[in-house]
Amino acid sequence: MDAALISTTPEPSLWDELPDMALLLAVNGDALRFNRAFAEQWGATGAALSGPPWTDLLTAEAHESLSEALALGHDFTLLLQLRLARPGEETPRWLNCAARWRPDPSNYLCLLHDVTAIRQAELLAEAKTARVQLLADNVPALIAYYDAASFRCEFANSRYAETFGWDRLSILGHTVAEVIGEAAAQQIQPQVNQVLQQRRAAAYERQLPSRDGSVRWVEVNLLPHLDERGEPVGCFVLISDITRHRVAEQAVRESEERLAKFMQASTEGIVFHKDGIITDANPPLCELTGFALDEILGRRTLDFIAPDHVARVAAVTASGQETAYESVLIDQSGQRIPVEFIVRTMMRNDERMRMTIVRDLRDRHAAQAHIHHLAHHDTLTGLPNRYAFMEHIDQLMLAHAAAKGGAAPDGAADAVLAGERSVPVDGRLALLFIDLDHFKRVNDSLGHLVGDTMLRTVAARITAKLRNTDVVARFGGDEFMVLMTGVAHISDVEEVAQKLLLAIQAPVDVEGRPLTVTPSIGIAMYPGDGGSPDDLIRHADTAMYLAKARGRAHYRFFDPSMASLAYAALVMEGELAHALERNEFELFFQPQVSADRFALVGAEALIRWNHPTRGLLLPGEFLPVLEQQRLMLPIGHWVLRQAVHLAGRWQRQGLRVGPVAVNLSTLQFQSADFVRSVAQALREEGVPGAMVELELTERMLMDDVAEVSARLREISALGIRISVDDFGTGYSSLGHLKELPIDKVKIDRSFVHDLPANRDSAAISRAIIQMGKSLGLAVMAEGVETEAQSEFLATQGCDELQGLWISPPLSVDAFEAWVREHGAGRDEPDLFR
Repeated sequence: MDAALISTTPEPSLWDELPDMALLLAVNGDALRFNRAFAEQWGATGAALSGPPWTDLLTAEAHESLSEALALGHDFTLLLQLRLARPGEETPRWLNCAARWRPDPSNYLCLLHDVTAIRQAELLAEAKTARVQLLADNVPALIAYYDAASFRCEFANSRYAETFGWDRLSILGHTVAEVIGEAAAQQIQPQVNQVLQQRRAAAYERQLPSRDGSVRWVEVNLLPHLDERGEPVGCFVLISDITRHRVAEQAVRESEERLAKFMQASTEGIVFHKDGIITDANPPLCELTGFALDEILGRRTLDFIAPDHVARVAAVTASGQETAYESVLIDQSGQRIPVEFIVRTMMRNDERMRMTIVRDLRDRHAAQAHIHHLAHHDTLTGLPNRYAFMEHIDQLMLAHAAAKGGAAPDGAADAVLAGERSVPVDGRLALLFIDLDHFKRVNDSLGHLVGDTMLRTVAARITAKLRNTDVVARFGGDEFMVLMTGVAHISDVEEVAQKLLLAIQAPVDVEGRPLTVTPSIGIAMYPGDGGSPDDLIRHADTAMYLAKARGRAHYRFFDPSMASLAYAALVMEGELAHALERNEFELFFQPQVSADRFALVGAEALIRWNHPTRGLLLPGEFLPVLEQQRLMLPIGHWVLRQAVHLAGRWQRQGLRVGPVAVNLSTLQFQSADFVRSVAQALREEGVPGAMVELELTERMLMDDVAEVSARLREISALGIRISVDDFGTGYSSLGHLKELPIDKVKIDRSFVHDLPANRDSAAISRAIIQMGKSLGLAVMAEGVETEAQSEFLATQGCDELQGLWISPPLSVDAFEAWVREHGAGRDEPDLFR
């Protein structure tokens, strides 16, 4: 508005000619005067407005702004929004009000210019700008626009501004270096030059530190803004956060690196294949198969599988299942390699592939075979053991029965033992139960190393005498089993048994000295002697014990009568177990006299069993059962205690009986607390050791010489006399005897029986007597039954006699009566004739 025009109130004609609305406003906003243009807009006539005050047409906000400006008393310019009261007009309108303050007369001269079109255009532009800003603030990217000349920011969305520590208003007007930092600005300058100078877009990646200290990867795109002449006027900046992609890529790279390292470091083969075609493999797989990597790549996996396993591997590959199973590879030389496949599906280099771990099973199979061998074979001899033998004989019986019935059961023809040969089922089976006689003496006297050598030698000798269809097994300890197949004649078994007896008892050179061990063999036939392995072995065992009873180094076939004997022995075993607690045992005593005067010098205690139904039984009828069932220890202890008790009673009664002799069993003598138990018995009964004599067999002295000697000296220290029973039947030497604290030797009854007619018996008896004299030992002859025997022995210098010619074994009461009748110092020889 022209300053001169509004400085004073214009003339009416000039006032009305003004194109814009003009009016005088009071301080309270009342219109004091207005021109024609105003009147036309407001519908005024004359000097007054018709209708409500014109300020009522203002919006509340515009009315408030006008009132505040009028109250200030100085010039002002306002944008007023209003609605004009013209019919059908509802569109908001805007007027630009330029007011000049007139102090006198205190009013305002105002010009009103309709700027509705301009304002609507501005509002439309603002709305568009707001929508653009809203869109920019919500896209997952950082957006900014920089002026090409000043490099100052003219636009930025919220993400961009906040990323660099600004907001979208405060960032405006700042240069690139101020926004992102001087160092970063210099780093991206080449890309900026590309946009401005070459007028083409640029893209790059860089790391962007975050406020929390982490680092993000961003992808930056710079887009040139060109004018109509193609000159750059600005640059759009678009930044995308690609951290997630880079982290994923890094993870993939690291995974690939780990996988590559794993493949290289693994001791097991690894192969990758797609659709059955090999794409990669590690060195252990190449080493396992013998092929180089370039010889494997591109080939089918099935090319390396054994033909009989191809179908299985192909099925697993086609199914896509993740599994583990055993198979067989064929290496470069054509050899079969047992392997385990562990198959997995995985992504590699963005491809779905199959990874197979190939585990070499040769060592495992060898270990399993070794374990199987150990489970089925004896570690000392290498022969099949009891478990394997029982499986084998069971299978042979099944096969034999099936062959006789015309149909073979499943698995009956399969070999049970490792490396077993097929066996014929025609004919019978023969089971030979072999037990080594007195083998324990070898172990106890010479040590287990010597015993092991003997067992290995025996095993080799047995094997050498058999056919390749026969099987030999070590059943435990010194027991061996031989199973002969296809036996047509009993004579064939007898021939083998004879060969085994001769082979086994041949001397064995151990540590420079020959050793001999004899076998006893029991034989049972299938199917005649048993229908099961247990029956056959039990019957062979029975036959073997009867072979031992014949004097060792024999064989016997089982017959049904043996079964009854075995049953009787079993019954007796049960009865013996209770006989001691039922007080069914009794001691008898046989007098021992001097050979020259027939004076009583002692008595031997002999056990009898008062059987509840069979009457009085002699030792020969029950001692073998006692020895087999280890009942000798408690019964031997009872005999010793009872003999000591009676010796004490006779001493207290004044009967001069002399020492009471007690026979010892090997088990009793070797028991750990034997000496202590003897000393305890003497102490509790109040009997001096001189009243007791202990008899040991010559074989008992042949065990551990040092231990036997030490134990005998402990016994001798108690005052007890020690005698050697059955002398002449063993293998003791003079050097051995003189080292032991022995008081007496007893000539075995087998030598006395033929005296004096038999020259050999006479020579042996004479030699024993002379040897005893030379060693300072007393000599007694047992089994004296005739006067001629008595006179011959006395003439040769024998010291003492015992036998039926003197007296049979007597019960306690009868023995006491005998002692009282004959006295202890009588020298009339006719009393004993």
